[in-house]
Amino acid sequence: MKLKLSYKASAEQFGPQELLDLAVLAEQKGFDGVWVSDHYQPFRHTDGHAPFSLAWLGAATQRTRRAALGTSVLTPTFRYHPSIVAQAFATLERLAPGRVILGLGTGESMNEVPVTGLEWPEFKERFARLREAVELIRKLWAEDFVTFDGEYYRTRDVTLYDKPSSPVPIYIGASGELVSRYAGRVADGFICTSGKGMELYSEKLLPAVREGAEKAGRDYDAIVKTIEMKVSYDHDRARALEDTKLWAPLALPAEDKAGVEDPRELERRAKAIEGEAHRRWLVSDNPEQHLEQLGPYLELGFQELIFHSPTDRQERFLELYGEEILPRLRERWG
Repeated sequence: MKLKLSYKASAEQFGPQELLDLAVLAEQKGFDGVWVSDHYQPFRHTDGHAPFSLAWLGAATQRTRRAALGTSVLTPTFRYHPSIVAQAFATLERLAPGRVILGLGTGESMNEVPVTGLEWPEFKERFARLREAVELIRKLWAEDFVTFDGEYYRTRDVTLYDKPSSPVPIYIGASGELVSRYAGRVADGFICTSGKGMELYSEKLLPAVREGAEKAGRDYDAIVKTIEMKVSYDHDRARALEDTKLWAPLALPAEDKAGVEDPRELERRAKAIEGEAHRRWLVSDNPEQHLEQLGPYLELGFQELIFHSPTDRQERFLELYGEEILPRLRERWG
């Protein structure tokens, strides 16, 4: 499978128009795809953004020409009914045939609870909702007059009149073994994020995907293994380190983030660990050193790397990466 090198459009960091311009530039600089998160709130209040991913992707289908466009990741279970997600991605695929990918996950309370006022359910329910949503979405893409009577979602004789012209791949985002096995059973692709220790990927997540695929009689190699790479690359190492502080909330321990639904509070907590933020990122000022940082993920079998840079100078990042990193990666692993 061909190596894919993609760009993470930082919707928590840039407004919709600037983010769209960056996506266009990423395509021009040689990135294969552009992935965007689907957050209602950012990780920090100060200078935060959260453009609506579905509207933004619609614009991106018309401003780009070849790049794949996907969500990493969208939650199809609370703010949205799965039937609305099915309709949205069917339309997006008609606007950019063969280029749209639906990345899904179980969700974060900060994006769902403040919007809906719901009580955040336990993981068991969130996972069950995700499985049911995937089933319903695929039915709506493939069948007419769908009556669906699930535990959480129902439809009655509903038809999508503009179905996808070709199948929309569904990727499942996971940080644990249970959802990774599920990805292996049903998904076209698997998504995770870097910066959590290589043994997590080599000993837990990827083996779980393989186990799920094999038990379902599926070809593990046909499932696209995708990882968001948190990279801070600049010729000025001090600048590369400083840039990571903006994303300090990502370095918070899970117990310090759980149940926090206010970006102001998350920002306050992250302030105390700004000096540790770089630990979640691959920081480098040298292209060959940077390739050595990325290499272990490729050796594990990841086939698509989605590069997320923390800098507020995204144009510079795209130019440097397009000139110095993407060609080297393709030459060595492509």
